[in-house]
Amino acid sequence: MTRVAVPLLIVLGVAIGLSTHTVVNCGDEDEPDICSAVIGFSPFRGSLIAFAYEGRGRIALRHGDNNRAIADFNEAIHLNPNRASLYRDRAQAYRQNGELSLAIADFDEAIALDPKLAAPYHERGLALAAKGDLDRAILSYSTAVRLAPTDAQARLDRGLAFLARGQSDDARADFEAAIALPPGKDGRTRDAARAKLAELAHAEPTQVSTPRR
Repeated sequence: MTRVAVPLLIVLGVAIGLSTHTVVNCGDEDEPDICSAVIGFSPFRGSLIAFAYEGRGRIALRHGDNNRAIADFNEAIHLNPNRASLYRDRAQAYRQNGELSLAIADFDEAIALDPKLAAPYHERGLALAAKGDLDRAILSYSTAVRLAPTDAQARLDRGLAFLARGQSDDARADFEAAIALPPGKDGRTRDAARAKLAELAHAEPTQVSTPRR
């Protein structure tokens, strides 16, 4: 799609009553020019244009352009500071950039705005674990598990945190639970859990009977 055609598409959308749909969903396709055209189209102001910044930020995040994603999420948050998903998206970009403290702060904000969603707790646990704060990571994972008990990945990640703290029995329980849950889109989570169980079994001392004298 050419850069000339994109603004014309937006104008046409306005004319036929599809403007709001275009703004809200411009990040669903891998076409940042559509979001940019929406951002530059003067009739859209205020919180509505935040969706265009959010969409363009998500496209950048999918392509690993974390700095661009953060810049767009900053703009979106400035326009719509009460949207939990914006803080979660920016937190993911910060985490991928290695800016763990900023990521954790944004996950905290996303959770404060929408405390019933499991994913931010899980993702905050990953950031906390990467920072070495295993106790808080386990607490965050545990909330994710409570809110989404069929999420095998949350079980696996909590098990890894338990294992890093030397709590082998707790880790084993989570790995076994991950294997028992229905598989997701692929089997990598269950394979990883099986591999960790095998490592634990290999690390256990072999019981050798002592001959009687």
